[in-house]
Amino acid sequence: MSLHRTHRRRLDRLEAKATKVRNRVFKDRERSRRADRMLATIRANEFPYTEPVMSWLSRQLEKPARKITPEDVKTLLA
Repeated sequence: MSLHRTHRRRLDRLEAKATKVRNRVFKDRERSRRADRMLATIRANEFPYTEPVMSWLSRQLEKPARKITPEDVKTLLA
């Protein structure tokens, strides 16, 4: 006999929470590696940067990519 639908959903939610906790470690490490790569790319190149770099800068500076100036990037690197 199988589990009732509500019990199955509850178990699915618990499994999802456990998976989220496990994956958080890997995601934090990847975010750190990506930040290192992006900073190295910024230091090696001139403004304007490629789309992935501008997207990352946009999240770091909390402003749209079209409004990012070279001065903003310098403050981030400092």
